[in-house]
Amino acid sequence: METIEREDGGREMDVSGSVPPAEEGEPAAAPADPLAYEGVWRFTVPAVEESVPQARRAVRDLLGRQGVPADRDLVYALLLIVSELVTNSVRHAALLSPQVAVEVAIGREWVRVAVEDNHPYRPKALEADFGQTGGRGLLLVREVTRESGGVCDVEHTSTGGKVIWAALPLAAPAV
Repeated sequence: METIEREDGGREMDVSGSVPPAEEGEPAAAPADPLAYEGVWRFTVPAVEESVPQARRAVRDLLGRQGVPADRDLVYALLLIVSELVTNSVRHAALLSPQVAVEVAIGREWVRVAVEDNHPYRPKALEADFGQTGGRGLLLVREVTRESGGVCDVEHTSTGGKVIWAALPLAAPAV
């Protein structure tokens, strides 16, 4: 596994549609100085089964090392999402993508995890037949993200692959 490195200039996190716009006539909030835990880190792992726990540990260690104010449930949700997304890339994209990229973006109010591979197929979170033993990973990611008050999506990359991401709020969602 490669060392996680902070990306240059990656201090802001854009979670499309997640921050309400300023009211009409109200000035937009000025960007605040970044907090110590804010930033973007990216690492790659080989598209093999052994990379799943390595990626999970790397994300867990990064959150702890940066002092991210995330409660235990949020950390578990993020690690479950990373596990599911890396597993999907290893199982379904390894032939076209021998490396899988994992990115962790930490903002003032959000943590975003993303997994990128070079396979062009854009999966959908489909309900699987209860008789099957697999096939529910993206459904699980979608539901964990939703229950945490977050957002997730699948996007194509400029190189023809895809990136699947989930962004979860650092504060508990209002009930």
